[in-house]
Amino acid sequence: MASLRLSNLITRSLSSRANAHRAMAKAALFADSSTRTRLTRYNHHIEKAQQLEARALETATRSVGAAS
Repeated sequence: MASLRLSNLITRSLSSRANAHRAMAKAALFADSSTRTRLTRYNHHIEKAQQLEARALETATRSVGAAS
């Protein structure tokens, strides 16, 4: 049961970090930089958010499999 709680915390942490990267991606679009730099930063943060969401989903799926 303790591992379920830990995996929930990890999943929430990963989701929170992904949301933070999405916010940074949006902020990058409005930064006082060149278009190329803004796009590069935006793409970096969106890619990182997608990776974190994939890890969160994998962790959640693994914890459900371990519980059954």
